[in-house]
Amino acid sequence: MKVVKLDEVKKTEHHVDGGNWASTRLLTKADGMGFSVTETIIRAGTETHIHYKNHLEAVYCIEGHAEVETLKDNKVYTIKANTLYALDEHDEHLLRGIEDARMVCVFNPPLSGKEIHDENGVYPADLD
Repeated sequence: MKVVKLDEVKKTEHHVDGGNWASTRLLTKADGMGFSVTETIIRAGTETHIHYKNHLEAVYCIEGHAEVETLKDNKVYTIKANTLYALDEHDEHLLRGIEDARMVCVFNPPLSGKEIHDENGVYPADLD
């Protein structure tokens, strides 16, 4: 069994500040679960271009307000507390922080814990 405490992980290399967001990688590839779990804060007033070509992601909003615009159809989705969205088709999107939003994210395949978005909004397939 594994017990992970957010405050402890925030003090390690598994806490990554991406500028528009800060992500604490609670479970990573090294944990051997077949998926990873992060807590991510999307900062108010930001817009981030994301295109997870190598990962599927489910995102559950715990608090705050964000919006997601899918670029293939320009649909805009309001994301507030108790809302989940799933990027089940490697959806290229813009993520906007309307106010600070706290999200729990699950990635498959799992993140190594060090990823940041490249110039195309992509996480690499595997850093380990």
